Amino acid sequence: MEFLKQPPRFLFFTGKGGVGKTSLSCATAVHLAERGRRVLLVSTDPASNVGQVFGQTIGDTITPISGVQGLDALDIDPQAAAEVYRQRIVGPVRGVLPEAVVAGIEEQLSGACTTEIAAFDEFTALLTDSTLTGNYQHIIFDTAPTGHTIRLLQLPGAWSGFLEVSQGDASCLGPLAGLEKQRTQYKAAVEALANPVLTRLVLVARPQQAALREVARTEEELAAMGFTQQYLVINGVLPSAEAVGDPLAAALWQREQAALNAIPEGLKTLPCDSVPLKAFNLVNLDALRQLFTDAPSSPQVSRDAPIALDEPRLADLVDDIAADGHGLVMLMGKGGVGKTTLAAAIAVELAHRGLPVHLTTSDPAAHLTETLNASLAGLTVSRIDPQAETARYRQHVLETKGKELDGQGRALLKEDLQSPCTEEIAVFQAFSRAIREAGQKFVVMDTAPTGHTLLLLDATGAYHREVIRRMGTTDISFTTPMMQLQDPKQTKVLIVTLAETTPVLEAAHLQADLRRAGIEPWAWIINTSVAAASVGSPLLRQRAASELQEIQAVANQYADHYAVVPLLKKEPIGAKRLRALIHSSPNLGG
Repeated sequence: MEFLKQPPRFLFFTGKGGVGKTSLSCATAVHLAERGRRVLLVSTDPASNVGQVFGQTIGDTITPISGVQGLDALDIDPQAAAEVYRQRIVGPVRGVLPEAVVAGIEEQLSGACTTEIAAFDEFTALLTDSTLTGNYQHIIFDTAPTGHTIRLLQLPGAWSGFLEVSQGDASCLGPLAGLEKQRTQYKAAVEALANPVLTRLVLVARPQQAALREVARTEEELAAMGFTQQYLVINGVLPSAEAVGDPLAAALWQREQAALNAIPEGLKTLPCDSVPLKAFNLVNLDALRQLFTDAPSSPQVSRDAPIALDEPRLADLVDDIAADGHGLVMLMGKGGVGKTTLAAAIAVELAHRGLPVHLTTSDPAAHLTETLNASLAGLTVSRIDPQAETARYRQHVLETKGKELDGQGRALLKEDLQSPCTEEIAVFQAFSRAIREAGQKFVVMDTAPTGHTLLLLDATGAYHREVIRRMGTTDISFTTPMMQLQDPKQTKVLIVTLAETTPVLEAAHLQADLRRAGIEPWAWIINTSVAAASVGSPLLRQRAASELQEIQAVANQYADHYAVVPLLKKEPIGAKRLRALIHSSPNLGG
């Protein structure tokens, strides 16, 4: 593997959700540790599943991995980091200032901005604090999906620049109190990230057009930020031998080869590795050790062995959604499970039935227009673009709050609006507008991968608590965005997953998180199921057999309503194929 040759101290694995970053980073950590290196594996994904891969609990303290000498792991838990951060800020003033003032500070530090800063604080410490990581020869970062990883890598520079010029206006007073102390650490982090001798970025993609386009955009953005040591890994490539005698496997192989032959120009110059698709789930040490080898898989399922499946169709769920006439439909789940495609398919089907629909996304890496490939009567499409929303929010604040300020006051306000916290506020406001719109029409929302969506819900919860605090003593009727999300008559949350161990477990954890926030998921969708298709390829049949247990777990343990969408021969792009996806039947393929 090219990316494993002379590895530097820091390796970052990044890419679109669901491309296999966690599997590759875990396998790399095992590979290096078993060759005598001291390795620390760090997850910066708020929805980390590193612990699931190794079959042990990994928390926010450095934990040895059982069975691999020299390998430790750490999850940067945003919520735990935020609580430690809050106590560091609030602790010294508790008992000194009046309780009401302390409560106000705590509320100010309860939002998503503080959560992001706290996680970022831990991230930069791993890059710079030799007392924490001096014993390790390699630190491997399993990152959140692309858009949020780029933000994480931008943050050291963003906060360093902000601290250089800022006096700290009220909106960031709490976070800045902690950040000011970290100025030297952030500067050192910027230098470490930009040093090609220290840092290598491994861009991970699937052999799919959308994933390759995404990773090409990532390459450009990272290069512009000064990250020159980039490597490409194309993961999960179907071996050509599997295409023989199986029409579905042949169609998938041809689709993959077409994507690889049309690889974007910017990626052609990168050192590149190809990792074949495996017949087994990459969970446990034995599986990880086989990822970079040609070792044989576990016993294959006979070509003649039946794999029967008769499960609910997605069309049945859409019938129930359409009966409401309007409302918010939110698709949530792990990156790479197909939320964008399913959101587009549901929106197209509702519009085809003559219902007004607004299809939107809060995922920076989503490509709704590419999936739709055309306009459709009754359907409007938008994207919550963080940069555009931040610019709009800044302009609005300057025109309202800044209208009566003098020159000095307006200058301070402009300075405060340059804070990275501003983006969180702007995105939340756009999210809230979409929720309100669902009172008159269908709003189908394709959300960002699990972790970032939960942070957005944190912001929604913080706003809700603040409104309750302010309005609780009045008789005025009010409704917050969180109250609308908690109302099953107004919001239907669809959890999207794949019939694999890790995605199902992560979906179950997401469901638990939502329930703690008072949001009850309405249904699950098991997407691109091999078991629900007709396959003859030995590798695909083995994967299909392993899916059955996961599908039954969803049906019997997790979901009141669910549907299974089969793996299809043709990529579901364009209104016609998206509607065909809705009406596809398990065990028929397509």
